Amino acid sequence: MSVTKFAISMPTETMGQVDRAAKRLRVAPSRYIALVLTRVARRGRDAAITRKVDEALAELDAQDLDSASHLLAARRDEGTEW
Repeated sequence: MSVTKFAISMPTETMGQVDRAAKRLRVAPSRYIALVLTRVARRGRDAAITRKVDEALAELDAQDLDSASHLLAARRDEGTEW
């Protein structure tokens, strides 16, 4: 994995919290910060995906929902394999 180094400034108290959390997890403070930033970035991506799915579902009309229900029911019928 390639890495990029950068410098950041943060309050001393925050850095102390980072150090303590990193020690509890037995990782370097820089690794801890990388893990936190990765989670924050994923959360933003996941929220965007959720919005897109919600928008698509909101566009379904009753006929679409009935079709989906019909297909699900057919799938459960005895002898239907797919």
